[in-house]
Amino acid sequence: MKKLPFLLILFIGLIHAQKLTSTEISIINQGDTNSALPIYQTTDEHQHKTLLSLSTEIDPLDKNTAILVKRMKESLLSTDGGVGIAAPQVGINRKIIWVQRFDKQGEPLEYFINPVIVWRSELQNLGPEGDLSIPDFRDQFYRSKVIQLEYVDLKGQKYSEIVEGFTAVIFQHEIDHLFGILISDKKEKEKNDSYKKVDAFKKSDSVTR
Repeated sequence: MKKLPFLLILFIGLIHAQKLTSTEISIINQGDTNSALPIYQTTDEHQHKTLLSLSTEIDPLDKNTAILVKRMKESLLSTDGGVGIAAPQVGINRKIIWVQRFDKQGEPLEYFINPVIVWRSELQNLGPEGDLSIPDFRDQFYRSKVIQLEYVDLKGQKYSEIVEGFTAVIFQHEIDHLFGILISDKKEKEKNDSYKKVDAFKKSDSVTR
């Protein structure tokens, strides 16, 4: 029984941690809520700081979460060939991403709330990547060929799935954004990695995320 108050406090703390701040709510609802949110750029000092910050979980049932999800999709659709976007790229350090599913028929765009990669294959690919938030930057990067992903939807329903190939690359890129990791900072960390080239990148080697 002595543990109950602590667990209750912990639960309340987790719920509180998910609540959006007044600043976040203001950003999410600025202007026409059916329109795209501006995409943050590393060339702006304040925006760059947001892009480098750690994101936290978000309450999928909050009405503002649905607005943010919708507006992030519009932001992605407003780009020239973008295949993924993360909430920090529109100024919100919360765990939401959109990914184009090249592994599904029709290659749909899908959103993912509080996504977590719970497993990565040791086999890595090397392929080109760009970023919607980093102007005129492109390079070769290592990514696991296969990942296992867990996430929830706007109803709070939890899902788990295995993703591979180029779509797995997009997921890894976008989830890096949630940890404040930009591809422009990754090169030094990968010098000793081994890789095996595959065809996963050939189809979309000019897209950015």
